[in-house]
Amino acid sequence: MSLRRATRSESTKLFTTSIWWLLGIVLVAYIAFTAAAVGLAFSLSASGSLGDDAPVLPAEGLAPTLYSTATSVGYVFPLLLGTLMVTGEFRHKTLTPTFLAIPRRGTVLWAKIVVGVLIGVIYAVAGIVAAVGPAAGILVANDLPTALDEPDTWALFGRMLIAYVLWVLVGIGVGALVRNQVGAIVGVLVFTQFLEPVGRAAAAFVTELNDVVKYLPGAASDALVGASLFTVGMPQAESALEWWVGGLVLLGYAAVALLLGHLVSWRRDVS
Repeated sequence: MSLRRATRSESTKLFTTSIWWLLGIVLVAYIAFTAAAVGLAFSLSASGSLGDDAPVLPAEGLAPTLYSTATSVGYVFPLLLGTLMVTGEFRHKTLTPTFLAIPRRGTVLWAKIVVGVLIGVIYAVAGIVAAVGPAAGILVANDLPTALDEPDTWALFGRMLIAYVLWVLVGIGVGALVRNQVGAIVGVLVFTQFLEPVGRAAAAFVTELNDVVKYLPGAASDALVGASLFTVGMPQAESALEWWVGGLVLLGYAAVALLLGHLVSWRRDVS
């Protein structure tokens, strides 16, 4: 079977299930709520409405920081979906008929990558809209610039789209490497919501850690995007990777995960 037919089969598997749109709804709601809450606090601070004793954030660069909520807190959703695209097949044993119909397993994996790119773009658009909508509205309400008329802002959106696609590919690689769905999901959540955030927070106080922490996936993603909620006021943000280096690092994680998944797990027998 050709890659085109395999891709059609994989897209049917994904889009005829509810997981992609259910996870998408949670993605939009979570990002919109976070962007609104943080946007309100930051905007009040930048406009000096919190009182004389409260810290004042600079208005410059505030809009991109709020818009980056889509990636800085939302990247776990494309990562989880990519993981579920593969581990769900192991769990429900749908890979057995797939491999019988498509003996070339590499073709199946490539088809998942193509579909992963598509769903990554869809999630990116949804996440960007969810972040920009409430954030821009709050900025306008506080007489602060939205920067939506600036080319740099639209370049930021483009890099956010790339980040989403790469996160889906990382998830596909993780799913191919760790067959157990529960184990893969728990591992993803523990690393993204605990281990890496703790490491990045520690780097704010131990500068020697920054040389290592900045190459972690989340930090590389933030560097690629060029803005993040987690780098506001942090001194190590000045030594972050260049955006293209961050993109290459995140691409490297995706490539390594996919390659190891193919070599170590994808070729094994499926019961």
